[in-house]
Amino acid sequence: MIDWAPFLKALVASVVYSLIGIIMFAVSFAIINMVSPFSLRKEIEEDHNTALAILIGAVILGLSIIIAAAISG
Repeated sequence: MIDWAPFLKALVASVVYSLIGIIMFAVSFAIINMVSPFSLRKEIEEDHNTALAILIGAVILGLSIIIAAAISG
């Protein structure tokens, strides 16, 4: 008989940590959006500010790596 308990425990832990990571990422991005002295959406979408889009992409990647490292231990 297959023991599903370790699998289910790992699955639940993965889902919980994923949700925590997504929430932390969303809060971090909201803080970045509030701190910036201009509208990120307007600058990127309407004014086609490529440099800002690249910068925000780098910040997103950095936050993701930090959150992943913190969650994985």
